[in-house]
Amino acid sequence: MSKKTSKQETHYNQARASLQQAISWYSGFRRHGNCPPSDRLQKTVKKDLQSLQGALDKLDRQALRISTFGLVSCGKSSLINALLQEEAVATGALHGVTTSLTILRWNPFPEEGLEVELIDTPGLDEVGGESRATMAREIAQKSDLILFVVAGDITKTEYEALRALRSTQKPLILVFNKVDLYPDLDRQQIYLQLQKLNSAGTMGNLEDIISTQEIVMVAAKPQPIQVRVESAEGGVSNSWENPEPQIEELHQAICQILQQEGKSLLALNALVQGRDAEVNIAQKTIELRQEEAQKIINQYARYKAIAVAANPVIFLDLIGGIVADLALIRSLSKLYGLPITTYEASNLLRRIIASSGGLLLGEVGSSLFLSVGKSGAVLSSGFATPGAITAYLGTATAQGAIAAYGTFVIGRVAQVYLEQGCTWGEMGASTLIKDILSQIEPDTIMYRLRQELVGQ
Repeated sequence: MSKKTSKQETHYNQARASLQQAISWYSGFRRHGNCPPSDRLQKTVKKDLQSLQGALDKLDRQALRISTFGLVSCGKSSLINALLQEEAVATGALHGVTTSLTILRWNPFPEEGLEVELIDTPGLDEVGGESRATMAREIAQKSDLILFVVAGDITKTEYEALRALRSTQKPLILVFNKVDLYPDLDRQQIYLQLQKLNSAGTMGNLEDIISTQEIVMVAAKPQPIQVRVESAEGGVSNSWENPEPQIEELHQAICQILQQEGKSLLALNALVQGRDAEVNIAQKTIELRQEEAQKIINQYARYKAIAVAANPVIFLDLIGGIVADLALIRSLSKLYGLPITTYEASNLLRRIIASSGGLLLGEVGSSLFLSVGKSGAVLSSGFATPGAITAYLGTATAQGAIAAYGTFVIGRVAQVYLEQGCTWGEMGASTLIKDILSQIEPDTIMYRLRQELVGQ
């Protein structure tokens, strides 16, 4: 087994284990402890749980999904037929032959253990407005590779659709079809067309949308040509001949992706789908349980304020504050049913220490302002004089207020990190996405995704 294949297998196995772990966690009611989820919460996250399971099922099928997009009559169906070498998808002269999704299986490299699902979509100009954008986004998000097919001069509609599909953060190849009708057109001229549309629109960098290396030229169904036929008897006649499809460039590009990065790409996209589902579950859970969470935070803030105010020993104030904050985080974690990983725990611990440091500074500041802290008041004269009592109560009140505020801060920070940190950890989806992208080679189609996915 080659080093590259071994790396792909590792990525595939890691992604599978990560999704299994997530499904096991989010499907278990025990994760909520004594706060079982309501029917409303279960219904709200049902679609995201299905998305997690769907990502795992797709991995188990080892099926790389390639979706074709383009305007009506750009030749999407003909392109799929040419790749499959059979008339699997209806084509014709009428606009809008493809009216629904068509999924076909293709297995160009059985020895790689991967098969391909080719998806033919309706023309983007057949579906209007928001429905078109929604359809394209949902299909693209569940795809591993996008083929955006154009023919002739690129229109503003095609350019805008190209930008929208690129925003789904999936590898994309721009397929210029019907090159037999434009024999003098090359990649650079296509790129210049896009550059003009880009300059008139966003004034941004076209490299963020497409590069010349991501453009291929094909003729999926070349126009018939007239040929002269001479019979054995010397007669001459004319007939029409259908040339063979010219798709070698695209076929080679797809096969190279399958061999060099197929399983890694499959793993990466499954992890992205899983990560997004987990984040959605966390966001919806925190939103729906906000009222219960606020009651818990208020309760811990009240108890901590009383304990800190009543205790005269600075060291015990700090230790007790840390213990209370950790207990608060654990209670919120149980309420939400979200995992606390090493990633978020380390960040939360730093915030807790910072909060405790603020408590210490608050106590010192209060002591200086009142000339004597509550600890000093007790040690020097106990509560023998009204001044000592006043000094103690003043400092204790200030410390209690600071402690309560610190708990509110910790509660808010815990909510943020429980929401954002649920996909980190040793086998977390975000951790594995970062690891995979750090290992990919510059000459792969996945390389662009380093800038698009890292840091999310």
